[in-house]
Amino acid sequence: MRLKMETFSHRVNSYIDSWMGPRDLRVRGWFLLDDYIPTFIFTVMYLLIVWMGPKYMKNRQAYSCRALLVPYNLCLTLLSLYMFYELVMSVYQGGYNFFCQNTHSGGDADNRMMNVLWWYYFSKLIEFMDTFFFILRKNNHQITFLHVYHHATMLNIWWFVMNWVPCGHSYFGATFNSFIHVLMYSYYGLSAVPALRPYLWWKKYITQGQLVQFVLTMFQTSCAVVWPCGFPMGWLYFQISYMVTLILLFTNFYIQTYKRRSGSRKGDYPNGSVNGHTNGVTSSEKIKHRKARAD
Repeated sequence: MRLKMETFSHRVNSYIDSWMGPRDLRVRGWFLLDDYIPTFIFTVMYLLIVWMGPKYMKNRQAYSCRALLVPYNLCLTLLSLYMFYELVMSVYQGGYNFFCQNTHSGGDADNRMMNVLWWYYFSKLIEFMDTFFFILRKNNHQITFLHVYHHATMLNIWWFVMNWVPCGHSYFGATFNSFIHVLMYSYYGLSAVPALRPYLWWKKYITQGQLVQFVLTMFQTSCAVVWPCGFPMGWLYFQISYMVTLILLFTNFYIQTYKRRSGSRKGDYPNGSVNGHTNGVTSSEKIKHRKARAD
């Protein structure tokens, strides 16, 4: 059985290599990167849990998960802060060009960049827990198409990024996203402390920041198309296309969540959700109107 799995895995990876071209040898042997099958299996398991989890919890009492949510959000806040710092310092150390940066032009900074981007890839696996907490707390209305699409695709996309373009022009979106996640997960963690909720004023601006992130990432990616520097064009076109899907989905979410509610204050609680995430609020706290989380 093990031999069959290894043979199947080898065939899958050989097919991917024939389609994508040579991998970046600098990340060979790194955890989870040599073989695509584990990343694919994690994604399939995630989608199965998304499908089966609410059915399993349907006739069961919701779990509070408060004891887990606070340290979980704190850890993701710290990890995001670490990644943001390392990405910024790598860009500074390597003198990265905003308009275009090849994958073999930053010297030692490229190695530093690859190390932190591996953590960025791995963080997308950790973030599957966002959805699992929704299921355990029976917040099924938070499990939107946008939420599942964003979580499931990011892990897979970054597996490919890490194997073929693990530094260079790949840095910008991850840097901006890490900064947004510092704000986002800190909000989730702090909202779990009732005394702090009246002071959490930045929830609405997180979604705005995400939209700004996608627009700027698409612009920065387009710069490398207009002023090429050797960074693979196929990756640039894919990045632009993916950003378009996120801009459309997040814009739709933002309009539905905020603009259409401009005449009403329903659900605008200080301890409400951000992008549909209610990590800091339990069902026992009588929050009847919750927004859907975008990511």
